Amino acid sequence: MAKYIEKTVLMDAMAVKRAVSRMAYEIVERNRGTDNLVIIGIQTKGVTLAKLILERIKEIEDIRLPLGSLDITFYRDDLTRLGKHPVVAGSDIAFTIEDKKIILVDDVLFSGRTVRCAMDEIFDMGRPERIELAVLVDRGRRELPISAGYIGKSIQTSADEYINVEVTDGEISKVSLCEREGRR
Repeated sequence: MAKYIEKTVLMDAMAVKRAVSRMAYEIVERNRGTDNLVIIGIQTKGVTLAKLILERIKEIEDIRLPLGSLDITFYRDDLTRLGKHPVVAGSDIAFTIEDKKIILVDDVLFSGRTVRCAMDEIFDMGRPERIELAVLVDRGRRELPISAGYIGKSIQTSADEYINVEVTDGEISKVSLCEREGRR
């Protein structure tokens, strides 16, 4: 596996909190409230971000939305590349998704393949009214025609760069742009 070194900090903990707050307000505004709305985070850091958005929406609207987590491991198109024993966190959606407005949450949007896998898994569970995507960082370079409706930060990256989202005590503490070692 390639090694990466930190190039620059894109967001510190306060910038993440501001982005989460803005995204939560946008979600509530665009959906004209929270009726029929559920939040599903993609394992693992998407779940962390989903919880932060959920808490902020609770502060804004004084309502706790249903929260689910999705593990897309077995839906990946590169499962054979993950090794003999991929780590599976498991999905946990304890509510029906039929006719729900789903906010699908992930930490970083890159090729679009993870989101496609997540949507495949969701549609295997039922038929939602709509799926919208929320991401902390959109790094461009899409391989599939997938875009996020709620974005914390957009940055164009090269193929040799990586976005590192650090989680400390259930909070996103830092987002860094990293570069493959030896590429400078």
